[in-house]
Amino acid sequence: MGGPAYDAVFMNPLTHPEGRRALAAFYRETLLKDVMPFWLRHGMDAQHDGIMTALDRDGSLLDTDKSIWFQGRAAWTFSTLFNTLDANRAYFDAAGSCLAFLDKHGYATNGKLFFTVTREGKPLRMRRYAYSEAFAAVGHAAYAKASGDQQYADAAVRDFSFYLKHSFEPGYMSPKVDSNTRPMIGIGALMMGIVTAQELRANLGHVDVAGRSATEWIDLFILDIQRLFFKPKLEVLMETVAPDGSILDHLEGRTLNPGHAIECAWFILHEGKLRGEKSYIQLGLQILDCMWQRGWDAEKGGLYYYRDVSGKPVQEYWQDMKFWWPHNEAIIATLLAYEITQDMKYATMHQEVHDWSFSHFPDPQHGEWYGYLHRDGSVSQQAKGNMYKGPFHLPRMLCYCTQLLQDG
Repeated sequence: MGGPAYDAVFMNPLTHPEGRRALAAFYRETLLKDVMPFWLRHGMDAQHDGIMTALDRDGSLLDTDKSIWFQGRAAWTFSTLFNTLDANRAYFDAAGSCLAFLDKHGYATNGKLFFTVTREGKPLRMRRYAYSEAFAAVGHAAYAKASGDQQYADAAVRDFSFYLKHSFEPGYMSPKVDSNTRPMIGIGALMMGIVTAQELRANLGHVDVAGRSATEWIDLFILDIQRLFFKPKLEVLMETVAPDGSILDHLEGRTLNPGHAIECAWFILHEGKLRGEKSYIQLGLQILDCMWQRGWDAEKGGLYYYRDVSGKPVQEYWQDMKFWWPHNEAIIATLLAYEITQDMKYATMHQEVHDWSFSHFPDPQHGEWYGYLHRDGSVSQQAKGNMYKGPFHLPRMLCYCTQLLQDG
């Protein structure tokens, strides 16, 4: 399904009940009639369980190897749709299949999850990060709510405990570069910690993990992001900093990822809205405002992938490409900011990113979205999925925005 959803009779549909209902219906229909059928039809492995995400434009397989973090991600997506928007047995069964494969083939003997395995489940690659564990945690938690089975709730707590230990305790995760030469920390583990804790709390209640409640973990992670990574005087959220929060004046240290920062903004805004915490709302809005300014391509539209904090050239050659997922996160963040503040600035930003995204990413012939566009919005390559793209960012955006508009 392509094309903007905005009705021409409204200057901005967020300000009119009819427009809001139409936009909610558009998001829901795109999710349930276009995006999810694509993955149920082409991705599910009836022979070995789990999901295969390396799919061409028409859904044909490009590779049968499986992303382990996508078994958790897809399990979360299918379970969350079952729990919230559509109690379709196909979603429940798909989530169960993903977790069956994950639980049988994903874990190494030390409890860490592989990153990729063969279709049958033989190990291929292990990454130093523990993001697969965080996705396994949210997948298990959402399926625990869908199934009512305590074993999945226990698995979610176990996975999040492993994630916390591996990501934050010294000696578990090897540094990206020699820490004696150049110590550095990244924002990714803190962001992942926020949303994982939020999902465990939403699906399991106020669980304790590794000595803290989910809410206490969220508060700790937001504090560290604000203290170390957010630079209000420079109006920027950094991706990588020195352990004391200072900026590393090197190519990697100066590199910004606007979409990632905007995703962080809506995690914080969500927490602020949920708890009525004004300081979190203020922080989330500040991050959204400054990173939109740094990331939005005023000439061509869409969000740049990378920028440099000092305006210098970026090392990565894809720095000016338009990837699908930053636009998904920006659609959520701008809508959420408007719902909280009723500030027309955010309604305009939402309309801008919505219209650009739905005018360029969707494939009206075969469904779903292309993942990778050139700066001008033309398609770079036609694959609908790989080890990183599958049923997660896009369905999450469509589901979250549908609920936000329906509840507002």
